Amino acid sequence: MGQPKQLLPLGNKTVIRHCFDNLVAAGIKNVVVVICRGGSEILDSMKDLPVKVVFNENPESEMAESVRIGLRTLTDSSAGVLVHLSDHPLVSAKILKSIVQCHLETPDKIIIPLYKGKKGHPSLFPKPVIDEVFVGLTLREIINRDSSRIKFLDVDDEGVILDMDTKEDYERILKKMGS
Repeated sequence: MGQPKQLLPLGNKTVIRHCFDNLVAAGIKNVVVVICRGGSEILDSMKDLPVKVVFNENPESEMAESVRIGLRTLTDSSAGVLVHLSDHPLVSAKILKSIVQCHLETPDKIIIPLYKGKKGHPSLFPKPVIDEVFVGLTLREIINRDSSRIKFLDVDDEGVILDMDTKEDYERILKKMGS
């Protein structure tokens, strides 16, 4: 994208702030943000937020490495971990609450939202399950390891499948947000 997508404007805030505000509105506690060491602009944009920021020293690593880094900061009292990617900024607080509620009802399941049959983000993992990243598994491998521990949650919000990998994706998200 030529610039940190987390800092792109989305409405009257940045993408990262939009994600964070929805997490807070959904009642999510203990937010950990993993950024690369060169992400000082992103760090500056979150200095007033009640988040714990940790650094992934290898920005070329797989996403599971960022998850490992974030997990090391959590307390043992965490029953589940919501992995929310900042390039999915249109995931609403309502959807986040639904994912958390589904986790409360089925605490041993990986919760994956579905929009019209398409898998989306964020996913919520039981803490013992996501800890499998420490034996070298990726999140995809953890999810594919045992389909009986997955709970798909049908949602009516396209935000779970809209990500921002290109400028065209960003324009589509801006247009969707405007509607």
